[in-house]
Order: sequence, then C-alpha cells, then structure tokens
Amino acid sequence: MNYISRRKFIYYTSLAVGNGILTSCTNTNKSNSVAKNDKNIDKVTYGTNWYAQAEHGGFYQAIATGIYENYGLEVTIRMGNAQVNGTQLLVGGAIDFYMGSSLSAISSVEAKIPTITVAAIFQKDPQVLIAHPGMGNDSLEQLKGKAIFTSSLSEKGYWQFLKSKFNYTDDQKRPYNFSVAPFLLDKNVIQQGYLTSEPFTIQQKGGFEPVVMLLADAGYQPYATTIETTKEMVEKNPDLVQRFVDASIKGWYSYLENPEPANQLIKKDNPEMTDELLAYSLEKMKEYGVVISGDVITKGIGAMTDQRWKSFFDSVVETGIIKPATNYKEAFTLQFVNKGVEAYQ
Repeated sequence: MNYISRRKFIYYTSLAVGNGILTSCTNTNKSNSVAKNDKNIDKVTYGTNWYAQAEHGGFYQAIATGIYENYGLEVTIRMGNAQVNGTQLLVGGAIDFYMGSSLSAISSVEAKIPTITVAAIFQKDPQVLIAHPGMGNDSLEQLKGKAIFTSSLSEKGYWQFLKSKFNYTDDQKRPYNFSVAPFLLDKNVIQQGYLTSEPFTIQQKGGFEPVVMLLADAGYQPYATTIETTKEMVEKNPDLVQRFVDASIKGWYSYLENPEPANQLIKKDNPEMTDELLAYSLEKMKEYGVVISGDVITKGIGAMTDQRWKSFFDSVVETGIIKPATNYKEAFTLQFVNKGVEAYQ
C-alpha cells in the first residue's frame, strides 16, 4: 500500500469505504441499518477515510478496550479506500457514521445532501507544506513564487486559502504524483503532505528532517476527522448518536494515554502499518495539538463551536469555494458535544 497516495482522497467527493472491516464484537454481520444483536446491543458501522492508522486510533481504542460495548454498541470500522464514495454510502444507509471534515460537511449542505457533523475529533487539519532545510523556505510567507507540488484537489480547499492570505499564484503549482521522490531530488521545491505521514517518509528515505509548516497554525482551520451521520439518524435516534459520540471521545482520551491496545488492532486491520509510523503519527498529533487544543481544553475532545464553523465558512466563501447563500448552520449540531473534560473521565 502507498501511504502517500491516501491524501488525494480526503476531499469528500473522493472519500471511500472499502472492504477492510474490524468489529468490536465477534458478530461480523454487515447490516446496512442500525439493528440489535442477540445481546440487545446496537450494531453500527463507522466508515473511515483510509486504511487503519494512528489518525483513527481513538475509534480502534474504543473497540480494543471495550468502551463501545460498555455503551451498548457493537461497532464495525470499515476502512476507506479510493473505490467508493463514503458520503454516498452514508446517505444510502451502508454505514451509520462517517469520518468527514468541515469542508465536506458544508459542501454537502450546498449540494443538499442530508448529512450532519456531530463531533470533531481533530481541532487542527493535519495538512502541511514541506520544504528542505537551509533553503530559506522556512515559513509560508517565504514560499510565494516558489514551485509547490500540490494535487488538483487542493483547488477545493487549502490552495485558495494560500492564494488569499499569502498571495500565492497558480503558476507556482506543479502536478503532485503522491511520491516524495521529486521533492528529494530538488532542494528548491516544496510539496504538500500530512503532518503525521509524509515528513516521516522523507526522514526515512531522505535521511534528513524537513521543514514542516502546518496550515492550521497559519489560519486554515477546518475541523477534521469528524463524526458525520444523517440528519434522519439525529432526529430519530439521538440516544444512539450520543452513545457513539461519547464512547468515541473516551476512546480518544484512552488512546492518547496508552495507544497499544488500538495499535494492535490497527496493525491487524492494516498489516502494512509499522510501529515506527504509528509512534511518529501519535507524537506529532500530541506535539501540534491536533486532537487536544483550543476549545477542547475546557469542552472536551470532540468540541465544536458556532464561532469556529462561522469563521471557516466565511473563509471559504471569501475564496469562492462555497456560495455565500449556503446555510453553514445546517452542517453541524452542538447537541452531542461540549460537555466539559470531566464528563469524559
């Protein structure tokens, strides 16, 4: 499996749920609807955006440590890949919850797709730009006019932000083939990446530590690794939604404290995952406050605010990604989060 190429599928029109499955109980029934098993436990399915990895750790931890079962849930994790559209699966009932982002949620509202975000695990989107050290490319401001390897999907997201805030121009873009090889061959170029992945690959293959610039710390602030479901689920089964959100949040607190139970399941689901990459990814999530920062400090993991959604909405309207008439408030609900840190202990 190519760990680099997974990033091209993060935008919601390319997200997928694949054939990889891990379940919190022994029952592997793939029912498309919420149902009860013979223990009167609700069976639900959560679709992720790629193969099992540390960035999904809290959900696996809730399976590995029995947290979901304690909340009356039998949770199946279906790994994502490039083959099927995850948003379509969610709306069609093939999965019950899905791993999304602020941009995908607002885009769904604009497209009149009846999904809604109920929690945000990542307070910071892990998208980064990466440069060689010692080349004077140590900040986003310094990259104006420089060649940048970036995918076409960036046009629907961070590239417009960079153009607006730092005056980047389209002639800086170079086609990104989701390999670090061109970057390693030319010290003058910059490439896109994920905080928790590509810098690790560059260190392993290039033998040096690259300059890493997290776009979230520069003002590009969508929520990421969210929990999305359908509006019908929220209306008809809010208790189940609440239990899934609470158990997932507890899973993340547990994973950040002791990741080993989840890591064993992640490697079982994704045999190509390594201990080294799992450790690196978790370290970077902690170092940069990807999961715990901002509102999470007092409101708890999963926190969201209307102000944050409004700020991001205004930014994507300003750059022309989203139409101003879109009602961003339909993209999320605060009903299931912001209980305070003590509620999840």
